[in-house]
Amino acid sequence: MKTGQAWRVGMGDMQVFPGPRHRPPMKRPMWIIVLVSLVTVFLICAYMYPPQSSGACYVFSSRGCEVISNWLPPTPAREFTDEELASRAVIRDILNTPAIQSESSKIAFMFLTPGSLPFEKLWDKFFYGHEDKFSVYVHASKEKPIHVSGHFANRDIHSDQLIMVQVIWGKISMVDAERRLLAYALQDPANQHFVLLSDSCVPLHNFDYIYNYLMHTNISFVDCFQDPGPHGNGRYSEHMLPEIEKKDFRKGAQWFSMKRQHAVIVLADYLYYSKFRDYCKPGLEGRNCIADEHYLPTFFHIVDPGGIANWSITHVDWSERKWHPKSYKARDITEELLKNITSIDESVHVTSDEKKEVQRWPCLWNGEQRPCYLFARKFYPEALDNLLHLFSNYTAI
Repeated sequence: MKTGQAWRVGMGDMQVFPGPRHRPPMKRPMWIIVLVSLVTVFLICAYMYPPQSSGACYVFSSRGCEVISNWLPPTPAREFTDEELASRAVIRDILNTPAIQSESSKIAFMFLTPGSLPFEKLWDKFFYGHEDKFSVYVHASKEKPIHVSGHFANRDIHSDQLIMVQVIWGKISMVDAERRLLAYALQDPANQHFVLLSDSCVPLHNFDYIYNYLMHTNISFVDCFQDPGPHGNGRYSEHMLPEIEKKDFRKGAQWFSMKRQHAVIVLADYLYYSKFRDYCKPGLEGRNCIADEHYLPTFFHIVDPGGIANWSITHVDWSERKWHPKSYKARDITEELLKNITSIDESVHVTSDEKKEVQRWPCLWNGEQRPCYLFARKFYPEALDNLLHLFSNYTAI
């Protein structure tokens, strides 16, 4: 206001001098003043009282509070440990490595399974005719698989000389198996994208659609959201400090799809992995921390939050609110069911606290809202014949 007053006094002084140049008084741009005042008040309130839910943030951005936080002054960063500095330097260097895109680029399909794969015939139909664009890797943890498709023959990552490693749900051995699959798949330099699948997974689109979807984007599809409830942040242990703070603890489905640079940093990571190995396990400190639900979401939220989509391309139905998702039997398999799954274009999460807050945001592919899912689970083996019968119809695009 002082500047405005000085301007008016100056204009008044000019009017006492003789001369033809008389300027009429100007109206104040009140709407500009009001707008600036409102924006200032909003930013101050956002800084002092940040939104507590992604729903509130969604009013401003589909990426939640990240955009709002980018407007505000950065909070003072804590001092990193020597281990963190070394880890971040390695990760930054790997992420800055240019991606290799060529006609020989392939997708690595990595199957994590107890034994044989009940849907090999369906996958065989999916892979047929595209042999130069994919690789297959099978990690069986309980029994040696019997393969019925040539696409899976000799693709087991265990040989007779290796001891079969038991993979136990909820324990770090599940993460170890994922890293083992990545280690084998990364040996082929043509593999540029890596998809983790289970024995109950099926494809929802034809091969060309999925190949183009994954190869023509520069992000990884890692599920990641904040759950303040007992099955989210309630599993956090302060022993993870200082590298992992509670505010950075995240949750998500283990079924990922990631670009090569991200696959490399997952294998290069020991610092964050060791925290989950030691302090995220069922029953520890009275918490049931599930490592495969928290390690990758938390890791990527810390080291490269803008490089992941925050949702998984593998559909699973948690609407029954049980420990395990809904399963589909033969009688459930209809064209309508599969079309409904392939039409979903929003990612939805529900928190585990009393509020049961529903978090939803659009599935964006290169900035365009598109259907979220390329694969789906969990299907019973008895559903194979029905899926084979419907395959050409529901994978039309």
